[in-house]
Amino acid sequence: MKLNLLSLLFVCFTISIVSAQKKVKIEGTVVEDGTNIPLEYATITFNTTTDNSIITGGITDGKGKFSVEIVAGTYNIYVEYISYKTKEYLNKTLTKPINLGTVGLSLDIEALGEVTIVAETTTVDIKLDKKIYNVGKDLTVRGGTVSDVLDNVPSVSVDVEGAVSLRGNDDVRILINGKPSGLVGLNSTDALRQLPAEAIERVEVITSPSARYDAEGSAGILNIILRRSKLQGLNGAITVNGGYPSQAGISGNINYRTGDINIFNTTNYDYRESPGNALNETEFFDPDPGNTAFSFEKREFDRVRKGYSTNTGIEWYINETSSLTASLVYRDSDNERNTFNRTERFDINNNLLETTIRRDPELEDDKTIQYALSYDKQFNGDSQHKLTFDFQYEDSSELERSMINQDGFDAENVMTDENQNRLLLQADYVQPIKDTGQFEFGYRGEFFDLLTDYLVETSFDQGETFEVNTDLSNTLDFKQQVNAFYSQYGNKIGEKFSYLLGLRYEGTRITIDQVTSGDFDKKEYHQLFPTVNLAFELSEDENITLGYNRRVRRPRSRFINPFPSRSSPVNLFQGNPDLDPTTSNAFDIGYFKKFGKLSLNTSIYFQRAKDAFNFVALATDDFYSFETLQTININDPNFDQLNEDLDLVPVIRRTPINLATNDRFGVEFTLTYRPTKKWNLNGNFNLFNSSTRGDFEGQNFDADNLSWFVRLNNKYTLPGNIDWQTRLFYRGPSETAQSRNQGIFSTDLAFSKDLFNDKASIAFNIRDVFNSRIRRSDNFTDTFDNYSEFQWRVRSFNLAFTYRFNQQKQRDRDGRSNGSGDFDFEG
Repeated sequence: MKLNLLSLLFVCFTISIVSAQKKVKIEGTVVEDGTNIPLEYATITFNTTTDNSIITGGITDGKGKFSVEIVAGTYNIYVEYISYKTKEYLNKTLTKPINLGTVGLSLDIEALGEVTIVAETTTVDIKLDKKIYNVGKDLTVRGGTVSDVLDNVPSVSVDVEGAVSLRGNDDVRILINGKPSGLVGLNSTDALRQLPAEAIERVEVITSPSARYDAEGSAGILNIILRRSKLQGLNGAITVNGGYPSQAGISGNINYRTGDINIFNTTNYDYRESPGNALNETEFFDPDPGNTAFSFEKREFDRVRKGYSTNTGIEWYINETSSLTASLVYRDSDNERNTFNRTERFDINNNLLETTIRRDPELEDDKTIQYALSYDKQFNGDSQHKLTFDFQYEDSSELERSMINQDGFDAENVMTDENQNRLLLQADYVQPIKDTGQFEFGYRGEFFDLLTDYLVETSFDQGETFEVNTDLSNTLDFKQQVNAFYSQYGNKIGEKFSYLLGLRYEGTRITIDQVTSGDFDKKEYHQLFPTVNLAFELSEDENITLGYNRRVRRPRSRFINPFPSRSSPVNLFQGNPDLDPTTSNAFDIGYFKKFGKLSLNTSIYFQRAKDAFNFVALATDDFYSFETLQTININDPNFDQLNEDLDLVPVIRRTPINLATNDRFGVEFTLTYRPTKKWNLNGNFNLFNSSTRGDFEGQNFDADNLSWFVRLNNKYTLPGNIDWQTRLFYRGPSETAQSRNQGIFSTDLAFSKDLFNDKASIAFNIRDVFNSRIRRSDNFTDTFDNYSEFQWRVRSFNLAFTYRFNQQKQRDRDGRSNGSGDFDFEG
């Protein structure tokens, strides 16, 4: 595998085409019409006059100038810049060097349903069903990961454990290039920390998905688009980075296009150490029948993450109307985690009973391989009238092993072995209707099989022999099949109003096979998901959008596995096999207004979910002895005697349940202000309220949680063309029926300098400058109170160097429509 990859890269670097044909040089300058401000990174492409396919192209420099050599002939020439109208020179015959002079581009104010906010840090395209955030020149993510990028995107936040939320809702569907991907893998949180930030072209935030998209994910969809160039010849970039705590990485992207073939590859290797801390304090109100009233646990952990991934493929333009793309994703990571627990237990009089030292060294191996094939067919040379087919197969495995040592001897051997297979089949047909309408329908089938083998072995003789714990060890075979059909229609009414209406059907079949216990369960769901997206343009600088969609949140295998897993002997997580999917109806009203140098993008949203998931902590009838390493049930005939002889600690169980309803209401706004060319301000504020109503086992779980977060980016160019960026983030406190979380504040700082005529860049950043990104929370029930602190990683420093060949510091962007006009809703 690695040998073939090296061979492919070698071919990409060494292939050259020598032509004896006459070449001519085409030059010019691109400026903004009316102001004559040079437009840096504008693209100039030369296309054939037969099928309009790209032959070659170039990008303007800091003064707006370009120079491209091309074989003499007749071409269609396009001069483009995002959010500006394209300048076309059709059937232009080039037989000698030509200077096109000054090419003025004017703002595109006629693209109904699409408004562009231009900012140096982030470029935002607003469409009917999504917002597109181009990564641009965000300095704080250089040398970082996709997780760092997402934490810098408006509406999105990433908590201290790496969980991604959209508008405060963690049920987010994450796609790569519009589809599930092996680059995300079994554990999206870990995988997103391994994919390099430099691999991303843009992030699509889809809060009101149209019927074309999978209905999974009640918060919406984050679609991560990877970089890929369409220019002829060889181009690419390589980034190396290192930092403290110990971290180092190298990533590169390469693209080679010649004639009808385009070869692309993105590869990276990453090593990073992430030390963190955790604290738990628990007070038990009723010490009887146990003897322990208080416990204090301090946990320290060191993680070492080593990951390698590659995404390589080839595009074949079969003829002027058809293309075929084959790609391969391979990801291999080898992670280590060493956890040190010190637990102290006190009696009701606060006298120390016992101190326990627990070490948990864990090794984790993840491997994913994914094969994909895509076919695109255009009819009658019309790029808007097309048929696409997609096939994708993914095979993933994750093996976790740990030998837990307690008070100096091996006490437990724990192993989790997961193997996943995923098959995706998809077909989409798009038919334009007259000049402005579009009709679309398609099918999507996703077939998922996850086999989990969970083994717990306990030793009662200081590691000499181990016995299988049959109460915890189990094997689960979880299968999920989703067959979906959809149709949608969009059009314009007049010059101001546009709409997109859709309906999606999804049939879901879930099987839960408890191999250990012999229990078998099967569930089927048949659901309809309507979508409505409307847009009204009040003026060229102001518009209103309205979206409605119905979404579903399906329980993952871990949520329904009734066999408990545990982070410690007294804290269990147990799935609920009776857990049903949560369905939700959501409304979103958006407003955009541009006031000179200031742009405002705001939304008001509401969502009502039925059978909403809620995680509850419950006391159990089990007690654990740290002396004998035994779990003892209160109904055990010998319990009273054991209770007198041993120090028993109550076991707490955490499990998901379906509650009656959950209402979410919120408002957000993003402000972009650029007072000068050197100074750019970008702020995002999100306020949301979650109201839960429901009862479980006689306990009321009604709760109202008002929370918010704010993010501020300030970017300024210092003397010497050194870019300085500061990011401030604050997440407000939150509260549920059983917990209360304190606010979290963090600051990131970065500096960057372009070198070698913009062919290279060097960036230095500090993440969490004040080492304050710590989650602090209180949990309270009728029988115990718990206070906890968690810090995923401490303050870190990173230095990154990027070198580009035949590529500018911002990749070329295709400014023309890619085939769906104002209704481009493809991922």
